[in-house]
Amino acid sequence: MNELSKPDTRPANPRFSSGPCAKRPGWSVTVLEDAFLGRSHRHKDGKARLMQVMDRTRSVLEIPDSHLVGIVPASDTGAMEMALWSLLGPRGVDLLNWENFGATWANDVLNQLKLDDVRMLEAPYGELPDLSRVDPGHDVVFTWNGTTSGVRVPDGDWIAEDREGLTICDATSAAFAMDLPWDKLDVTTWSWQKVMGGEGAHGMIVLGPRAVTRLESYTPPWPMPKLFRLVKNGKLDMAPFEAATINTPSMMAVEDAIDSLKWAEAEGGVKGLMARTNANFKATSAWVESAYWVDFLALDPAFRSPTSVCLKVIDPWLQTRGEDFKDSVGKRIAALLEAEGAALDIASYVSAPAGLRIWNGATVETSDLQALFPWLDWAWATIKAETDGGTS
Repeated sequence: MNELSKPDTRPANPRFSSGPCAKRPGWSVTVLEDAFLGRSHRHKDGKARLMQVMDRTRSVLEIPDSHLVGIVPASDTGAMEMALWSLLGPRGVDLLNWENFGATWANDVLNQLKLDDVRMLEAPYGELPDLSRVDPGHDVVFTWNGTTSGVRVPDGDWIAEDREGLTICDATSAAFAMDLPWDKLDVTTWSWQKVMGGEGAHGMIVLGPRAVTRLESYTPPWPMPKLFRLVKNGKLDMAPFEAATINTPSMMAVEDAIDSLKWAEAEGGVKGLMARTNANFKATSAWVESAYWVDFLALDPAFRSPTSVCLKVIDPWLQTRGEDFKDSVGKRIAALLEAEGAALDIASYVSAPAGLRIWNGATVETSDLQALFPWLDWAWATIKAETDGGTS
C-alpha cells in the first residue's frame, strides 16, 4: 500500500471512545423493549430489576459476600465523592495522583474537605508514583487505571494486608477488564459507561467490611448532602444496597445494564472480558511496536493500561514544528479519521499530553482495531505530506 493511498477496509464499528464506550457487540435498541418505563422504581418489579443489576454484577466480578454492592447517583464521580465525603477525616490521607481523575479527587480532599494531614504522591503523565511510599496507617485514595494517562497500578501487592487505613479506589476503567483484589479494596467505584458499554449517570459502589465499620464509628464534621448519605441513625443505611436507590434511576439505563451483564456472563464473566481486553491490547501493542511514529504514553510496560490506551507521537519530524502544531497533533489525526468514518473520539483527553486515546476494552472487537491501524498510519502520513516542511 502506498503511504498516501487510503486503506481498503474500515472498522465495522469505528467507536473507540474511552467513555462513554462502545456498546457490546450485537447491541441494538431492541434490548430495551422490556424496560420498566413509566412505572415507579419503588415497585417490586422495578426493585427486582435494580437488584438484578447488583446480583449479576457481584457474580460477574466475583465480589465476595463480605462486600456490599450498591447503585448510587452521578456515575463514578458521584460514587467517589460519596466515599470521600463520608469516610475521610479520622486518619491521614495519601493521595495518588498521576492523571486527571486522581488530580480531581486530590483537589476535592485538599480544597473542599480541607483536610490537614494529607500527603500527595504524584507522578507526571506516563509514570506512576512510588507505591512503596504509601503509609498503611493512612487512608489512600487512588485510581486503579488512569483513564486519561493509560497508566495503571500493576496489582494490589503494594497494599498492606494489615493496613489500618482504608483503600478508596476509583476503578471506573478497570472493573470488568482487570483483576481487582477485593480483599485489598475497602471501597471501589465505577460507572456503567466504561468496560460494559452502558449508559452514564449511574455509579456503582462496593463497600468492604472495614469501610462499613468506619461509617458506623465516625461522623464527619461537615454537612452531608442527601446524595452522599450512607448512614442513618448511626448505622449503615442499607437502602442503596437493597435496590432502594437514593434518587430516581433511569430504568432504561438499568435495562441496558442488565443486557450488558448478560452479555458478560455469556462471554465467561470477568475472566472472559479480561481475555477480550487483553487480546485487543496485544493487537494494539504489536501495531505500536511496528509503527515508527507513535509510542505508548506509559513508559513502563508493567504499568500500561490495556483498556484506555494513550499514545504519543514520537516522529522526529514533529520536533521541527511549532508548539501549536505539536499541541494539536492528536486532534488533527482524530478529525481526519472521523471525516473518513474510520475512528470516532480518539484524541487524547483535554488535560492530557497531546496524542491519541484508543479504547481497547471488552466491547471492542479485535478485528475493528486491526482495521483501524492502517488508517492511523495513513492519517499520519497524510498530515506530514500536507504540512509545509513535511515529507511523506
